[in-house]
Amino acid sequence: MKYTVDDKQLNAADFIAFVNNVWPGEYDEQRTSAALSKTINITACDGELLVGCLRILSDGYYFGTITELLVLPEYQNRGIGSKLLQLAKENTPATLYFGAQPGAEKFYEKNGCVKGMQSYTIPKKRG
Repeated sequence: MKYTVDDKQLNAADFIAFVNNVWPGEYDEQRTSAALSKTINITACDGELLVGCLRILSDGYYFGTITELLVLPEYQNRGIGSKLLQLAKENTPATLYFGAQPGAEKFYEKNGCVKGMQSYTIPKKRG
């Protein structure tokens, strides 16, 4: 497994193909490219195949968040998510605040994350 911190080679087409295996949807390539350019992208690749990705969005000082931590279903439970999270902790420019999907709390706690405040969302339709 090859891990890359701040993966500048990650392109929108590959990311969309990867994401559609975890969160199927209609994703715009241009907007995805713009989004990827604004985050620190930590990737896990099995050869040429993107199998895991963690993205950090940060102001560089006060705040950071993990926008998503995704691993292909067939690669889960192999330590890839834990390694991506470890690399995020080692390479974040600020304290990270993030929400967890229901049922994922034990994974984050096992990896040394401290449960914090409740999170809320303000939904916005994609357009």
